[in-house]
Amino acid sequence: MQKRNSYRATQFQTREEDSGDLILSGYFIKFDEETELWSGYREVIKRAGVEKAIKDADIRALFNHDDSLVLGRTGNGTLTLGVDDVGLFGDIIINKDDPQAVGAYARVKRGDVIGCSFGFIPVKIETEEREDGSYLDTVLELEIFEVSPCTFPAYPQTEIAARQKDFESQSRANREALDKRKKEIKEKFKL
Repeated sequence: MQKRNSYRATQFQTREEDSGDLILSGYFIKFDEETELWSGYREVIKRAGVEKAIKDADIRALFNHDDSLVLGRTGNGTLTLGVDDVGLFGDIIINKDDPQAVGAYARVKRGDVIGCSFGFIPVKIETEEREDGSYLDTVLELEIFEVSPCTFPAYPQTEIAARQKDFESQSRANREALDKRKKEIKEKFKL
């Protein structure tokens, strides 16, 4: 499966601890909340898959998915992630010796950056065709490799266009296979 980025509108919070640490905190994923990827196609993330994905994983916190701007990491404790009934939340301890990280913190604090995102690879998906002809992908299992405060809390159109093209290609291939099978049955039984 291909890597996906999922963007969400959320409200990050900033705070300064008594220790002097600068903290960014917020939700990166909200469970059971449908996101429209394109007209007629929605996606939802399930809690159990996220709980499994973060267990013993070394996940990075990036800014705007930029792997040259690492804000924190679960492996060294500068990023902590947890799950509750709402979703996947996290705290990022900002490195005060990194001007770019402090700048990212300042952008969130001022309200210039209000979105969040996470990069993942779907492992197990259940696709449902609804009565109205729309589709819903339920992501049951996934591999999460990064979370990001981000500038634009909406799916990037290039990513969506690629996913839509893949979906349409697969749908067309399925229809063609079904039509071929119907033809074979008609010929076999001379219908």
